[in-house]
Parts: sequence; structure tokens; C-alpha cells
Amino acid sequence: MTRATDARAGRRQRLLEALRGLRCDAAVISHLPNVRYLTGFTGSNGILLLSASQAILFTDPRYDLQAHEECDCRVRIERGPAWDAVWKYAARRSRTIALEADHVSHAVWDQAAQRLGRGVKLKPLGGAVERLRRVKEPEEVEAIESSAQLCAAAFAQAMRRLRPGVTENDAAAEIEFRMRRLGAEGPAFETIVAAGARAALPHARPGAAKIAPGQPVLADMGASLGGYMSDMTRMVHMGAPPKEFLGWYNAVLEAQQAALAAVRAGVAARRVDAAARKTLKARGLDRYFTHSTGHGVGLEIHEGPRVGARSEDVLEAGMVVTVEPGIYLPGKTGIRIEDTVLVTGTGARILTPASKELMVLES
Repeated sequence: MTRATDARAGRRQRLLEALRGLRCDAAVISHLPNVRYLTGFTGSNGILLLSASQAILFTDPRYDLQAHEECDCRVRIERGPAWDAVWKYAARRSRTIALEADHVSHAVWDQAAQRLGRGVKLKPLGGAVERLRRVKEPEEVEAIESSAQLCAAAFAQAMRRLRPGVTENDAAAEIEFRMRRLGAEGPAFETIVAAGARAALPHARPGAAKIAPGQPVLADMGASLGGYMSDMTRMVHMGAPPKEFLGWYNAVLEAQQAALAAVRAGVAARRVDAAARKTLKARGLDRYFTHSTGHGVGLEIHEGPRVGARSEDVLEAGMVVTVEPGIYLPGKTGIRIEDTVLVTGTGARILTPASKELMVLES
């Protein structure tokens, strides 16, 4: 058995232990990142039926060869609706089945109740797989760090081509092109490039606006490599920045440094958020910080834990999170500085290696 095979078998075993706590004897997993986590299957259509006696992946003929190559469990190729086959197999041996209620429609839930009959009880799985995914195994950390390094390299290459007159769309496309050239499967999400006042939109979509001399540019990007994501935001200024902008930038940088200093296993995630806000409040800028300080990263770009003021999560060693304070000044600009970091027993290890010194480009 390979390390990956051993890891997936261990994950399935831990899920079975969680099922016993829920008093369920089987689970049906359909959320594709969770299917991948438990089986290795990377296709776009797959459902896992897991019980103590069997682990079966149901998919369609498009993935016959792929599923048999990737999965370390039994594979069923279904020419008809896969859900019908799942219920048929589940009803044979299971009496209480957990479903991913957050990821299936009411129609699927109703269909399950009808097909399984009164002798079988359905329960919500309640994010059991996502809780397993929060703490990364060493191989997962390596994958995320490789993705983060690739992301930083792609950004550096793309910025060498950034000039006034380039559109936001073109700059974003250049970053994503460089990611793919360096080996990424693609971006982890749609790359954000926002110039000037448009940077005040936290989730701006790049458009046809041309980047002009004297403008700040916000670039938020991440790579997908081996299925694992990274997330990084950096600021660029086209020409020498004015003193006011430098003051804002340094305030956000100090807020991020304070938040990073608070990251440690055993710390409540909301304390990390509070550290960033306290720093910005001292500068009179906290009202412009309109989102949470971070989120977990892994097989999905947004996953647990949440790093925000209302979060009830406690950081654990092996979690990977973003730390991304920002300020958004309507009609002026926005500034965000973001890293992907590993939580350890002694602090945060930054996985995104790009410099946080403000990049000033010729205009």
C-alpha cells in the first residue's frame, strides 16, 4: 500500500468512528471534495457508500478507467442514475444511514426516504468529513505549501509584465497563465485584480478597466496543485505611492503581523481576528475592515476553521488558514495583505513566500 492509500484508509476508519457516535451504520458521501478526500477519486460524478463492511464508489462509464486507477475501494460503474444504485446497495445491510444534508437537495433526501423504505432511517451527517479535513496530514501540508510556492512564483513572473495600460482582465489572465505554465491545474478561484478605487470592492471581478499610472493594484490569487489550494493577496503601486497610501498600507501590514503573532494551537480563532482589529482601531481604520480575518484552506478554498469575530473554532496544530486583514475606503482604494499559514504548537508558519514589502512598479 502507498502512503496515500494508507492515509485514505485511515480517514475512512475515522469517519466510521464518527458514524458510531451518530448511531449510524453507513454514510453516503456525495460532496466531491469529501469523496476525493476519502477515496482519491478526482472525477466530476462520484458517490461513496461507506459502512464497516464496504466502501463502494459509484460513478458513470466516463470514469471507468480513471476510477479504477485512482480509488483504493470498490468501484461500481452505473449506466443509469447512480443514486438509484446507491439506495439499492444501502438498503441491503444498513438501517440508519447518514447523508450530507448540507450538500444534497431536498429531492435527493426525499428520494432516499422513498427508495429505502420505512425500515431504514436517515440522519444528517453534520459536517463529519469536513471536521476530519480541518487538521491536515503532513502530505497535505506539503501539497498546500507547493501550491503556495507556485502561486508566489507565478505572481512574481506576472508582475514583471505589468505596465500602465494593461487591463485588469489581462493582468489576471497573465497570473493564471503563469500558474499553469508552472504546473498548476489552474487557479484555486477566479483571480482578483482591482486597480484604483475598484480595489475598495473586497471581491472585485477584474474588468476592462486599464491600470493607470499612480494607481494601487490589489491582486488576490491562489493555485490548485494536486487538488490542494493556496490563497495570497499582495498590493502593487504603479509609481511612487503617496504618503497617505503608505500609511494605510503599513497599518494593514501591522494588523496582519499582529494577527500572525496570535496564531497558535489552542488559541480561539476569534482572538486572531481581534488582534487584527485592535491594531486597525488604534489607527482609526477598523470601520473599514468589513470581513473576517481568515478561513481554512485545503481541498476547497474556503473551509473550516473560520477566523472571525463570531467564530467558535479553536486552532489546532496542522490546520491551514489564511490571515488576510484589509481596509476598503470607498472612492479611494482598498488594501489587503494575505498569507496562507500552517498552525503549529509554537505559532504560524507562513506558506506563501512572496515578500510583503509594497511592490512599486515603473509607471
